[in-house]
Amino acid sequence: MNNIRNFCIIAHIDHGKSTLSDRILEFTQTVEKRRMKEQILDQMDLERERGITIKLQPVRMVHFLNGEEYVLNLIDTPGHVDFGYEVSRSLAAVEGAVLLVDATKGVQAQTLSNLYLAIEQGLEIIPVVNKVDLPNANVEKTKKEIIHILGCKEEEILEASGKTGQGVEKILEAIVKKIPAPRGEAGKPLRALIFDSKYDTYKGVVAYVRIVDGHVRRDDEVMMMANKKESTVVEVGYFNPSFRPGESLKSGEIGYIATGLKSVEHCRVGDTITVKNSKTPVERLPGYKEVRPMVYAGLYPIEGDAYNLMRDALEKLKLNDAAFVFEPESNAALGKGFRCGFLGLLHLEIVKERLEREFNFSPTITTPSVVYEIKMRGSNEKRKIYSASQMPDPSTLEEISEPFVKLDILTPSKYLGGIMELMSSLRSVYLNTEYIDLERILLTFEVPLTDIIVNFHDDLKSVSSGYASMSYELIGYRNSDLVKLDILLAGEAVESLGRIVPKENAYAEGKRIVEKLKDAIPRQSFAIPIQAAIGGKIIARETIKPFRKDVIAKLYGGDVTRKNKLLNKQKKGKKKMKNIGKVQVPSEAYLAVLKR
Repeated sequence: MNNIRNFCIIAHIDHGKSTLSDRILEFTQTVEKRRMKEQILDQMDLERERGITIKLQPVRMVHFLNGEEYVLNLIDTPGHVDFGYEVSRSLAAVEGAVLLVDATKGVQAQTLSNLYLAIEQGLEIIPVVNKVDLPNANVEKTKKEIIHILGCKEEEILEASGKTGQGVEKILEAIVKKIPAPRGEAGKPLRALIFDSKYDTYKGVVAYVRIVDGHVRRDDEVMMMANKKESTVVEVGYFNPSFRPGESLKSGEIGYIATGLKSVEHCRVGDTITVKNSKTPVERLPGYKEVRPMVYAGLYPIEGDAYNLMRDALEKLKLNDAAFVFEPESNAALGKGFRCGFLGLLHLEIVKERLEREFNFSPTITTPSVVYEIKMRGSNEKRKIYSASQMPDPSTLEEISEPFVKLDILTPSKYLGGIMELMSSLRSVYLNTEYIDLERILLTFEVPLTDIIVNFHDDLKSVSSGYASMSYELIGYRNSDLVKLDILLAGEAVESLGRIVPKENAYAEGKRIVEKLKDAIPRQSFAIPIQAAIGGKIIARETIKPFRKDVIAKLYGGDVTRKNKLLNKQKKGKKKMKNIGKVQVPSEAYLAVLKR
């Protein structure tokens, strides 16, 4: 156990984590040269194409230092803000972290966010400046930024290049010398922390575990402590980086346990695995909070008869993605579909792309929205609502709350004006400015989640020429002045077009929707009023003009009364038609409104 070192690599997205992992695997000869390929730890084609890590991936290596053998367990983590939950799970399973900073970009928002997570867990941090071989690398400046955020000495910061392999030996030496050996008691009953899980057709649910106490072997009877689910171990082993079966897993080691369970629900991430019918009482390990979706959007199959196939596809996706949730819903225009919960917009994009690649589905996606909390008059109970159609009558409502996030923006100081102007257009509260160095600043705001999930990332990149980076974390629900905006077509409310909006933005949003609908709904033989209303008050209106037949074209000469007689007859016909005419809203009109 003294010769085991468990560590992970944390960094902002695209700072070279997976490339450095490749070089470490090559140096320790974990992967043979002929099997080596770029980003070997990224298992999905999608990860390789985009150059981002989506799923955490563990691997075991053997390293010799001063004639002694050490077992190194590395967990490669994602860098994007949407997958912060993957990082927090990795950190709970290790004793140390390599903090990687790109020498060409310096410290960025997610670097800080991941670093604070690691410090909270009490991990040993090894700072490394990566990509030092590039001509535009500014190593000295990057080192100063690291010293500012970490408070370490300059000589403690290592220099490396994931591309050339420079500095890899020094990083491995620092891992062995600085990161403490895992603590745990081999003689106690089994306690294993589940930090990830995946579904395998033959082995059932495979739990990725860190063994804290005791040991586990094949055919052992084990129990999940959260839901008391019992199973017999089908296989144990470690990652190389693919599954490599072994005899047993002992205290301090990281590996996998194939449980044979048929549902990921029974083997939750953050739970503790222990032995069945243990003689001595076993205490659950402090897991991490269950991951909760931040953003909800509707996914609808384009052909109505594909509904069941799509449900099967989503169920298979959920087996390998613990954070993804879905449930059936229906919409007047789009038919039957699913309301799905995601961690953020990148997560939504990844799920959509996986549906297209793995299952040949291109679903229609509605505008993402958040979950609101409401409290009724005379009741202390709060309940969640996911869409405007669930909003009760305003007179029965005592308060409505929405999720707020703490938003960190790291930017070169010359873009400060543009970013402040962008933030003033949102319902944001400015908290703090911190200078990382003379040229870069960290701005902190509190802002409603709904204001930043749709277009904010693109707007931020526009005003900062692509240099600013952002990261956010949920800080809870707060009371807000929100109203339900109803859309009426020919005097009748269209339920699926209603939405929850801040009172101050209601007029602008109502105007935007009615203008879009005016262009999207085809003309009829009678006038169609389109109205936006809050309660009984109309706040915006547009009218789709009717087709008009020229009924007086056949007249030649004669009295004006003949002309009026025909026009009045036409008017009566239109009035009668208006009473019996129904307006059909085409799905293109819904999409024009839903997509921003």
